[in-house]
Amino acid sequence: MRGHIAKKHDRYYVVLEHGIDPSTGKRRRTWHPVGTKRREAEQALAELLEQKRTETYVEPRKLTVAQYLVDEWLPVAKHELRLSTFDSYQRNTRLHVVPGIGRIGLQRLRPLDLTKFYAQLLATGRRDGKGGLSPKTVQNIHQMIRKALEDAVQHNYVVRNVAAAAKVPKAGKAATDEMHVWTGEELRSFLSANRDCVHWSAWYLAANTGMRRGEILGLRWRDVDLDAARISVRQAIINVAYKVHRSDVKTQRSQRVVDINSRTVAVLRRQLGVVQGYRAALGDTYQDHDLVFAKPDGSPVHPDTFSKAFDRRVAKTSVPVIRLHDLRHTHATLLLLAGVPPKVVSERLGHATVAFTMQVYAHVIPGMQADAAAAFGDFVFGDDDEGDDTDEEVHDDEE
Repeated sequence: MRGHIAKKHDRYYVVLEHGIDPSTGKRRRTWHPVGTKRREAEQALAELLEQKRTETYVEPRKLTVAQYLVDEWLPVAKHELRLSTFDSYQRNTRLHVVPGIGRIGLQRLRPLDLTKFYAQLLATGRRDGKGGLSPKTVQNIHQMIRKALEDAVQHNYVVRNVAAAAKVPKAGKAATDEMHVWTGEELRSFLSANRDCVHWSAWYLAANTGMRRGEILGLRWRDVDLDAARISVRQAIINVAYKVHRSDVKTQRSQRVVDINSRTVAVLRRQLGVVQGYRAALGDTYQDHDLVFAKPDGSPVHPDTFSKAFDRRVAKTSVPVIRLHDLRHTHATLLLLAGVPPKVVSERLGHATVAFTMQVYAHVIPGMQADAAAAFGDFVFGDDDEGDDTDEEVHDDEE
């Protein structure tokens, strides 16, 4: 491996020789612009030769961030990611990354460029011009960029992953701030007032199991054991670019078995009768996907349609406004308030760890701690009020 320093006009370059290109028979050279001082060029030459010797050298490329993400990285990542994740990556790249930092050369991208980009997204990132993106959304964009640049390092496009040194906004308590839950009385009131809705059985199941929207809509009869009062969560119906797709559940821990109570079993038995009625009426034209909750013709319910129907019914019912996903939070919160161990709650929800469950539902902990303190006192001391007398005696001794 050889190299030398060249000067054009008032600028120095390091020129590396890579031997003969077998496809063209010509010498391969790469020119590395340095600056206006020869000492800097000499130092750069030594560093580049050392990189070549240790096989960490990266040839200069005129590839921009946009060209790398759109033309090279996303087409490969599509086969490695969940469909919904890929759709999110593609949308964030098109709407935010390309307009923001797409013109910067991939090898010239700096941590500061990303830090400024994230700050801009927080301030004015919304495409409708109504302010900035949430810290959680910016974090998601950062995670995508970090993964893309990590792959660029592995493919020898860049020397290091500059995203690792960028400053990323903290999500803080955004997720918990958005969470709203019903009391048990409010949940009963909503379910009682909306029995006439075609989605009532699905909402009842969501409230009694904490299952996600996609898991409810993707539930199949083969995964329901009514005699054992047990449901196996195996697949989901998701919305990608407003099209309905079947998907595996969110994570490996999301594949779980959820026990249901006798009331929920009765609701599902009635739902089975409804489905069988549709099958009999439509005959061969029924689209049998084995779904517990489907359209009358058997085809999957669109997730957005499911959520919007819930929103309309909530607005017409005398209960606080919550989202469909908040039925999951309501289920977990009421279980914790009822004294169900956090580990059991975590397993029902399909969370990765119990610690994550307690972090999400930290708002329940103060009340649980107060109940625990009272329970301990009642169990150990009962109606004994000697504690007050003891405090007074100790006080007298100290005097």
